[in-house]
Amino acid sequence: MSAKAEDEGNAYELLGVAAEATDGEIKTAYRQRSLKVHPDRNRGNPDAAAKFHELNQAYELLLDPLRRMALDARLRTAAAKKARFQQYDNKRKRMIEELEEREAAFKRAKTAERAQAQEEERVKDEGRRMMAERAKKAQEEEEEREREEERRRKELEPPPLGELDTTVRVKYALAAHPDLTTPIALAGFLSERFGDMDSGSIVLTMKPPKKAPHKPPKHAVALVPFRRIGDAHAAVCAAGVESRGMGGIEVTWMGKDGGEPLILSWLRRMGKLGPQGAEGTAQSEATPGSAPATSTTESVLPQHSAPVSGTYSSFPSTFPDIATPLNGTAPAGGLDYAGMTMMRLRQAERERLEREILEQEANES
Repeated sequence: MSAKAEDEGNAYELLGVAAEATDGEIKTAYRQRSLKVHPDRNRGNPDAAAKFHELNQAYELLLDPLRRMALDARLRTAAAKKARFQQYDNKRKRMIEELEEREAAFKRAKTAERAQAQEEERVKDEGRRMMAERAKKAQEEEEEREREEERRRKELEPPPLGELDTTVRVKYALAAHPDLTTPIALAGFLSERFGDMDSGSIVLTMKPPKKAPHKPPKHAVALVPFRRIGDAHAAVCAAGVESRGMGGIEVTWMGKDGGEPLILSWLRRMGKLGPQGAEGTAQSEATPGSAPATSTTESVLPQHSAPVSGTYSSFPSTFPDIATPLNGTAPAGGLDYAGMTMMRLRQAERERLEREILEQEANES
């Protein structure tokens, strides 16, 4: 039997006999066991040869007196050691148990301490996260508040006046107004009703019909630059009103598709100017036999503080005059308003507007 088998194995257990068994009992047990584990009887068991070899080793060991004595000595030593351990007094057992309990308690305390530290760190992380979220939310609310204030501020600020915001397009039949054939005549006609204008910058075009160029012109189209946008607005409102002497006269803004200047939309939004539909209503209700349109329009729109005699300017008294710079200073270089208007309208813009008039008349013919 190998050394490992002698150290770890028990020959008595392999043969199934007691330590006091005689040689005869050992031989009988060997014959019985060998029949069960013999390789020839257990061809399907790959461990049969190894078991049969161990059985032979145990059999030889127990039949050898010296080796059996050595085995018995080892078994007695092991049994004695086990017995001594079992005979430890209660005090030593209690000390061992207490030591084990202290070690277990120490481990539990360390585990609880680590868990507490992890929980505290988690709470700190959660607090930092919540503080960051509150700071971010407060910053977003502040930015939104600033954007809202900026939006409201921009809504309260009037838009800047464009170069053509005081210029209107006037179209009328020459048969109905035969005297209005020159810029001077047209300027006198409009200024006595609505207000001052730059008569020297009026662009008046009269062209015969395209299909009958030999016939005299039937219509006239003019670009009239008023000095105040309120006067220009009054002229647009009075277009076609017979009681104002504007029967058969079309007056539109120079914006795209006849759109009004942005300043008018802003005034309506601020509640300083009547709704746009009310102006058309006032015009459509004016008839030769009715009261003058002045009272109707004045009841709808706020009035200028110092209207021109015979006009009905519809602009608020607090709105700045286009003829006066918004900052209250005179134009640079000593140029007056008429000079600035001449420079603005008599250059490239005038040529462009003339081309537009010609194109519109050509399309209408």
